[in-house]
Amino acid sequence: MFRTALRNVLAHKARLLMTVLAVTLGVAFVSGTLVFTDTLKKSLSGQSAKSYEGIAVSVTSYGQGRNEQGEKEGEPGLGQQTLDKIKALPGVDTVSGRVSGFAGVGDENGKLIGSGWSNQGANYTPVKDGKDPRYAFTQGAGPAKADEVALDKATADKGNYKVGDKVRVATNGPVKEYSLAGVFTTEDGAVQAGGSLVLFETKVAQELYLKPGYFQELSVGAKNGTSAEKLLADIKPLVGKNAKAQTGAALAAEQAKQIEKGLSNLSTMLLVFAGISLFVGIFLIYNTFTMLVTQRTKELALLRAVGANRGQVMRSVLSEALVVGVLSAAVGLISGIGLAIGIRSVIGSLGAKLPGGALVIAPGTITAALVIGVVVTTVAAVLPAWRTGRIAPVAAMGSAHLPATSKSLLVRNILGSIISLGGIGLVFLGVSTGGNTGRMTMGGGAFFMLIGMIVLLPLLSKPVIGAVRPLLQKVFGVPGKLAAQNAVRNPRRTAVTAASLAIGLTLVTTLSVLGITVGKVVDRMSTEKLKADYRVSMSSDAGSLDKSVAETLSKAPGIKAVSPQAAGHFLVDGDFRAASGVNPATIGQLLNVDVLSGSLDSLGKGDVAVAEKTAKKQNFTVGSAIKLKYDDGREASVKVGAIFKDMEGLLSPYVIDNKILSEHSEEMYIPEVYVNVDGGASKAGQQKVVDALGKNPAITVATQQDMRNEMGGMINTMLNIMYGLLGMALVISVLGVVNTLAMSVFERTQEIGMLRAIGLDRSRVKNMIRLEAVVISLFGAALGVVIGVFLAWAVGSTLAKSMPGYELILPWDRIGIFLLLAAVVGVLAAMWPARSAARLNMLTAIKTE
Repeated sequence: MFRTALRNVLAHKARLLMTVLAVTLGVAFVSGTLVFTDTLKKSLSGQSAKSYEGIAVSVTSYGQGRNEQGEKEGEPGLGQQTLDKIKALPGVDTVSGRVSGFAGVGDENGKLIGSGWSNQGANYTPVKDGKDPRYAFTQGAGPAKADEVALDKATADKGNYKVGDKVRVATNGPVKEYSLAGVFTTEDGAVQAGGSLVLFETKVAQELYLKPGYFQELSVGAKNGTSAEKLLADIKPLVGKNAKAQTGAALAAEQAKQIEKGLSNLSTMLLVFAGISLFVGIFLIYNTFTMLVTQRTKELALLRAVGANRGQVMRSVLSEALVVGVLSAAVGLISGIGLAIGIRSVIGSLGAKLPGGALVIAPGTITAALVIGVVVTTVAAVLPAWRTGRIAPVAAMGSAHLPATSKSLLVRNILGSIISLGGIGLVFLGVSTGGNTGRMTMGGGAFFMLIGMIVLLPLLSKPVIGAVRPLLQKVFGVPGKLAAQNAVRNPRRTAVTAASLAIGLTLVTTLSVLGITVGKVVDRMSTEKLKADYRVSMSSDAGSLDKSVAETLSKAPGIKAVSPQAAGHFLVDGDFRAASGVNPATIGQLLNVDVLSGSLDSLGKGDVAVAEKTAKKQNFTVGSAIKLKYDDGREASVKVGAIFKDMEGLLSPYVIDNKILSEHSEEMYIPEVYVNVDGGASKAGQQKVVDALGKNPAITVATQQDMRNEMGGMINTMLNIMYGLLGMALVISVLGVVNTLAMSVFERTQEIGMLRAIGLDRSRVKNMIRLEAVVISLFGAALGVVIGVFLAWAVGSTLAKSMPGYELILPWDRIGIFLLLAAVVGVLAAMWPARSAARLNMLTAIKTE
């Protein structure tokens, strides 16, 4: 029987090739994801461990803490006194302090080199022989003076900088020029991520990023014979409670865990889409083996007649599935390795430098590929194999195509109705619950609803396709009528084929509707609430602007209104509350604040404005007194001068004069500054702002359109990634339509011959097959669109509370494109079966049993 199974696999190579391809795509995605993440994890962990070579103990400061009263206590970092105490310990060989923060370097055109979030600056600390072991200099040396810097080699090459050149470096304040003292190579993570690294003299770096005389980290080297654990025990009593001391090995291990945790999110997302593809592939495999079994009904009946029992026949079919599964797993694993190599190349081409190293093909990856390939294929073939074993020899030899019994469809419809209604109920429960809990409930409901709909598809196919039959007959004549009849001739098979398209289109439609709706909300917020001509911020949101930015702009010619958007907080009734610091005189010109009572002018008198929801919750009205405790510990009683409609994303629940907030904060966090220029927004006006800031490469001056594009671009990028990943499921759906049509042509060979004999020419036979494919594809796609819109509405209902102005938008243009693509899928999938049907020999077909 096993030899028979192998012979049958080889006899149906073309048909089984589609099944192999479907499983291979899913297995390749799974194995490629595992190989890529395992390789990246090993490379990054190795790089992390290498960066801690020679460091016995590392001490990290968390800065100043807060006591129970919310007051700051402790030092801002690790002081020179602490460094000296550690250096004096027996067994300590070297101690070096480090401070770091954002630093951007401009190229010859003034544009920022590298990604904003990974552009870093740090101090150069010679340890032995006047060298810092973390950096290997290819030109010059480390900075020794306040006006000198050193650059990593990649940044120097991109900017065409050589030792002795003047380099414009920006932190969060005005641009400064430094002399390039040296160029180095390093294993620093910022550089490897495609960013840049600027090294300053230590005192300069401390002034830029912390405070003179303080460090964020201390790296301690041990003398020969001194263990890291012994040194750690001696150092711990010397550091305060706001600092943490660890051995270098422990810190490297901790970072390795963080790397693994960070990569697990990427891995999970990719594996989810691989799972969707495999789930869709199950329908194709089921259809394939159903067809193969149907084609071999007489052969299997003969095997039963000569002594094969039901179990042997079933095992024969399952053996074929096993062979296909093993082959799919092997090809999928090899393809997955190629996919992992491709991902590395693409990421490298985008500017990120992934650590080198061989690909990691773990035993678990090989096992996963084999298990997935074999299990998915075998499970999908179980039902066709079971049905084969139940066909009696004589009945099988007498009839090749037995329709499903009414009883089986009745049971299926009842079961499908129960599952669907249960899933819909869970979705509505999630809508009423709201929040993350509601969305989790909704996810479970969506799964059961989809499963239920798939079970009900045979029941739905007849009335839905029957409704379009008159239109098909009217437009396409006899081929249209026959196509509609053929599409519902075997409702089970039509349902299985349509299910794969329904799943793919459900996900695509849900994501599209949500993405476009959220994008419109953000766009509406930027156009309706934002009156400013420009938003000034750090490139790639790389931190806070210096307070000098707003001061500089307010004094520049041609600038009409400026307001920093400072982010701060204070204590109200013992709880921390977020506050926005603004310029009272200009904020009304820059933001469209809907004041419900009071006036924003009161901010200039020291009053505070409160958002509507917060005011209702705290029972505040205009004139109410609020007791505040500022960041520096000082207390004050302020009046509510205005109550405004919530502006989430633009203003915090509490708004106060920026001058007052800055008086009580040592370091102001200013993510953005809003600006209006004389004459309104224009290219010339934008250039005025750029020039006023000294053409700072680290600062972005964005127009309202730039702000809309920024958020819209993020959403479109996310949607495009999703479309690409879900495209795999749609490819498998195409293969499923091909299989179904091929089976339909095989079953109707005699019928097609008769149709040819009574006058249906080849072109109309082709049209009949094509229309059948289009009908099945559009049936699945339409169902997917309907379910997708429903799920998008449900998820959107939970987002509406946190997104003011949320209103569901149906992108009819994209929905139309999805349905058009489904029709194209049907036409393309029908090419081979239609050609085969049209080329059937008329007399031979009529004689076929």
